[in-house]
Amino acid sequence: MERLQSTVENQVEFNLAESGVHPLRLGELVHDTGAREALLAERLRYTQTNGTSALRAQIASMYPGATPGHVLVTNGGSEANFVAVWNLVEPGDEVVMMVPNYMQIWGLAHAFGATVRDWPLVNDGWRWRIDADALERAVSPRTKLIVICNPNNPTGARFDAADLDRVAAVAGRHGSWVLADEIYRGAELDGRETATMWGRHDRVIVTSGLSKAYGLPGLRIGWIVGPPALAASLWGYHDYTTIAPAALSDALARCALEPARRTAIVSRTRAILNQNFPIIANWLDGHGGLFSYTPPEAGGIVYARYHHAINSTELVTRLRQEKSVLVVPGDHFGMDGYLRLGFGEQAGYLRQALDRVHAGITDLGMRNADACR
Repeated sequence: MERLQSTVENQVEFNLAESGVHPLRLGELVHDTGAREALLAERLRYTQTNGTSALRAQIASMYPGATPGHVLVTNGGSEANFVAVWNLVEPGDEVVMMVPNYMQIWGLAHAFGATVRDWPLVNDGWRWRIDADALERAVSPRTKLIVICNPNNPTGARFDAADLDRVAAVAGRHGSWVLADEIYRGAELDGRETATMWGRHDRVIVTSGLSKAYGLPGLRIGWIVGPPALAASLWGYHDYTTIAPAALSDALARCALEPARRTAIVSRTRAILNQNFPIIANWLDGHGGLFSYTPPEAGGIVYARYHHAINSTELVTRLRQEKSVLVVPGDHFGMDGYLRLGFGEQAGYLRQALDRVHAGITDLGMRNADACR
């Protein structure tokens, strides 16, 4: 998926492959004189390589009981996931991974010699949910790591405290680590923040960042929250990757995570999602049964099943080549017959992009569900 996006996302007129929201401009983040003067005075030096103390304190404040010593700042959530898996997973280990999911950790675990066991979410027709019994069956004494994504990419589902307690209980019985990718936390459509995995088990790692819920992907700021001994060890791995966050990114992250500003940024994200979801829902519903989907609870993505006999990568390729619009094929999550459609852009842009997709599926004869799989 990342290769598709990085290769062609700047070559299309409309990009619906993104899972965040329309990004903030620098002037929207640093909008008062004092903040601008502080930014202009920032020295372009090496920062504290695990993140400045002030930034780590702000991040820790979002996780009850955490301190700056629990936090490692990374260059994006992708580095956070990378160094965590690099540290923990060795040849012969087992990794149990919630699927569908962002597939970075799936690929890393294979690369580091682990056996990966898929743990599928269940769709009961109303929502995607966790199957705790299936997790129990999947985990064994060799399971080093259980991987969850909450809120989930690509389904937009979120899992509540009771779900997370069940995951923690299974992990505790087997001594497994839990890695919770919580990068969409804060982007809930109903405004109710998703429960965190933090504090539910003594072997929990939370990864997150500013790219999705905050609309600040260009800052490339992510983080890991974990036990202090592990955070210190991961800092050493970080020395072998990017060494340090960029000085300006660290400074701007501190600005973004000031409590009042963080509240405003998250409110902006939720407003965009609530404005745009009816647009894409009406579009999906208006295709005579061609699509079926479960409304997302968080994040700017809809994971829609289409009922037509065409491979998802082939469909996406034709939409890109013929209509200059990019969406993500279900193949990239191991689920052909699905599309992941982003709806976090500006409303006018979204409508134009969906018009292009409509024209493309009309050209392919995908007008209704008569050609159902």
